[in-house]
Amino acid sequence: MRFASTRNPSLQVDFREAVLTGLAPDGGLYHPIEQPDLRSLFLGLNPEAPFVDTAAVVIERLFGDSFGADTDSVVRRAFPFSPALVPLGDQIDILELFHGPSCAFKDFGASFLASAMEAFLAGTGDRAVILTATSGDTGSAVAQAFHNRPNIEVVLLYPSGRVSRLQEQQLTTVGDNVTALEVAGSFDDCQRLVKEAFVDSELRSSVRLTSANSINLGRLLPQALYYIYAFALLRARMISEFYFCVPSGNFGNLTAGILAWSWGLPVSGFIAATNVNDVVPDYLRTGTYSPRASIQTVANAMDVGDPSNFERMLAIFDADHAALSTLVSGVVATDDQIRATMRQVYEDKGLFIDPHTAAGVFGAQSFLAEEGAGDATIVTLATAHPAKFVEVVEEACGATPPLPEALAAALQRQKHSVPIAAESTAFKQYLLKHYGSHD
Repeated sequence: MRFASTRNPSLQVDFREAVLTGLAPDGGLYHPIEQPDLRSLFLGLNPEAPFVDTAAVVIERLFGDSFGADTDSVVRRAFPFSPALVPLGDQIDILELFHGPSCAFKDFGASFLASAMEAFLAGTGDRAVILTATSGDTGSAVAQAFHNRPNIEVVLLYPSGRVSRLQEQQLTTVGDNVTALEVAGSFDDCQRLVKEAFVDSELRSSVRLTSANSINLGRLLPQALYYIYAFALLRARMISEFYFCVPSGNFGNLTAGILAWSWGLPVSGFIAATNVNDVVPDYLRTGTYSPRASIQTVANAMDVGDPSNFERMLAIFDADHAALSTLVSGVVATDDQIRATMRQVYEDKGLFIDPHTAAGVFGAQSFLAEEGAGDATIVTLATAHPAKFVEVVEEACGATPPLPEALAAALQRQKHSVPIAAESTAFKQYLLKHYGSHD
């Protein structure tokens, strides 16, 4: 596969270069130039196969040329954990994506990216510095995935006071090659600082920068694997219509699902479930994209007012609003609706769900109620373990979710963060001082 910048089709790279550079030099995002036709592969997948086996088959077809004989080992290093499909109701299933080391869906992309980057850097004498803006879960997943990986340094930017206590503990207590910068601003400020760093020629000439956000194709594309896996598990039901409902903030997760569809995954459509930061649902309704400052909500990882992956979504559809809005519909959940859904699922099923997953369940229920979806099956992505948002869950459900061992351990460690202003000059000077070449 070859990849081009969303802003300049002549800027083309292979998968290795896309992974090691993250963002295109013109500030665009890399996206596939041509979409492979994998429909027959998807239809032939073994529903009894473990996730890692399905992942290995798909990655071999997509990127086998990039890794050569190492492809299988790269995949198996990346995925010692698996999604789990749990029925919620007659027409709604939950795809639990929180069984990895940081208890969030981003473990899948981050772990694959770390495994791939380690393979690409081995024996080169080169070092990569990863810049990652996080609204919560990305930072903890990247910290866990890249901790003590050789030849890699990690710099995480997170908005001060806008992530949950557990999320902050996860991304600020790892140490070693992982540094957390506590930014006095919003997630959009963090994301802006990262993007400005990538297009700063002086900085790029002194520091080899790459990203572990969904900006980076190596983080984004592996997320398509669990859509494919869920389809393989459910195909035996002989369902007529099949949808995914995706809790969405920066829209990398949904973009990965759309890419799987473009490769031939026979899915009927997608539901983008957001909180009140609804710039993409608004676009789907009106055809006008109007980014704005993000609003703080109980589903904080989706508090994004200018999602970077929207640029990729437009590129996939050649900016055709009609085509995009035919495949993807939007549902917006308020804080009250998110809390009510968490409470309803707990009371009806005895199941705790986190606020982002609750936005997805609300989206699936709304779609079934309003769209006349008949006997359609909707798979809602459960993006994080409920214990990562224990305060919100307790308030909504009146009960406390069990704490996984990995999260309990994070709470016992000491926080280490570096306060920094949401200002590009200060950030640039920090990077040059700590990671710049001193030849």
